[in-house]
Amino acid sequence: MNAIVIDAFEFCRSNGSQQGVTPVAEMTRLTKDCADTSGTIAWKAVGGTSKMGFPQMTLSVSGTVQLVCQRCLTPYAHTIDAQTVLMLGKDDEQADEIEEMINDETIDVIVGSRSMELMDLVEDEALLALPHTPKHDVCPDSALLDKAKSEKLSPFDALKGLKSE
Repeated sequence: MNAIVIDAFEFCRSNGSQQGVTPVAEMTRLTKDCADTSGTIAWKAVGGTSKMGFPQMTLSVSGTVQLVCQRCLTPYAHTIDAQTVLMLGKDDEQADEIEEMINDETIDVIVGSRSMELMDLVEDEALLALPHTPKHDVCPDSALLDKAKSEKLSPFDALKGLKSE
């Protein structure tokens, strides 16, 4: 993955902006959750300052990844479209203080640095956008599932079979 190292504080102070498209195959942590490495993730990071004066970054990711449906165990295309606001603290202590001050679950407070790997943030956001349990809205071949459900024998039916022999 192409390294894009930014000074997170300067990026936010100067209202910096970066964007790009990265192949899923280059995101090693993301590929572990995918059925294959096809697809791309389009991303955009925009720096700024919050109303309270703290550095913040808006990060957007979108694209399509191949996941394995947990119902029918076949791959399917899952669309990612997520955006988050990251507020930056200088250290853990300041990040905790900011989190208490803003008291807003929609904003993530992280520790910023002068040499932050932007692509790690992009990959983190793509990972967070994945469903907890990936599955089709409607599985393409539910005949096998329906058959398995309808053929389910009760343990008592099995015992009846033993008794009649």
